[in-house]
Amino acid sequence: MARRLLKAVVPKRKLPSVAVLILLLLLFPACVVALFFHGHKISYFLRPIWDTPPRPFIRIPHYYAENVSMEQLCHLHGWTPRLHPRRVFDAIIFSNEVDLLEIRYHELFPYVHKFVILESNTTFTGIRKPLYFLENLQRFEFASSKIVHDALLGDSSRRWHKDPFRFESRQRKALDALLRRSGISPGDVVIMADTDEIASPQTVQLLQWCDGIPPLMHLELREYVYSFEFPVGCGSWRATAHVYRQGTGYRHSRQTDLILADAGWHCSFCFRRIEDFVFKMTAYSHADRVRWASFLDHSRIQRIICGGEDLFDMLPEEYTFRELFQRLGPIPKSASAVNLPSYLIENAERFRFLLPGGCLRSE
Repeated sequence: MARRLLKAVVPKRKLPSVAVLILLLLLFPACVVALFFHGHKISYFLRPIWDTPPRPFIRIPHYYAENVSMEQLCHLHGWTPRLHPRRVFDAIIFSNEVDLLEIRYHELFPYVHKFVILESNTTFTGIRKPLYFLENLQRFEFASSKIVHDALLGDSSRRWHKDPFRFESRQRKALDALLRRSGISPGDVVIMADTDEIASPQTVQLLQWCDGIPPLMHLELREYVYSFEFPVGCGSWRATAHVYRQGTGYRHSRQTDLILADAGWHCSFCFRRIEDFVFKMTAYSHADRVRWASFLDHSRIQRIICGGEDLFDMLPEEYTFRELFQRLGPIPKSASAVNLPSYLIENAERFRFLLPGGCLRSE
């Protein structure tokens, strides 16, 4: 009898209404479609939840003013002046940034002992390409006595396509060997950076003339996208300065907590022609960001360049929602062409596309 009464008071489970079932059936495919088309954006938007920021750098203040002696500048940094300058080597892996390379070499020519440059006849993703440096050799004739160049034969069978970082690693090892062949010795300084990461002359002179500099430090660079019209802060940190020793190798990742503030410029995707944008988008290690063929449409790329938007339709890589929301939307334009590479300003007409108001590109 008690068992019958217990069954009688147990409430029956209500089945979901038809409206709820229809809603769930509509939401599920909508979520699948949203993840398929906007998965990158969703992931980057939620980054403050699933990722943690790296430990902060220890920033070394950078002192400089015109007509101040190197002795005084060394002392201001807590270092001591040298009687003779160190030799400075500039080591890069080159792809197709010919204009930025010309600016780089002219800007640093008086201070660099050897320019060490490695290029390949294939991209990191296995696409065959010309040896752009050799094709434009006449533009670098002024620095021929200081240039140590080599070409690495790549593999165009596309076996690297699934993991472009493998071929990138192979190039970095080849650059280490080329650097050794350039005549570098322990105690010399080597700047290791991408072509578009340019140390300022003031930075290189500190490395030349001061004793007591850290044996390894990153260089904090002012960051720009598409041209010097679109500044995006000082978040570029991958370039490094090493006091060379046995075992020093080319890397493009974090290696120390020390970073020298305001040490130069990083101009990313700063190309003269639309086809150069297309080439880099499909050639570099993050080519997987080209999710749709429409991303490579020339008219789209031109519109994005002039609007300061993102070529890959991605959100900013930030670790807090506050910083993320602050950087949402197009990059604000700057009308300033102050404190840029002097060779760029001296040849402003040739490099108009890198300056304020020069966003229109040739095909």
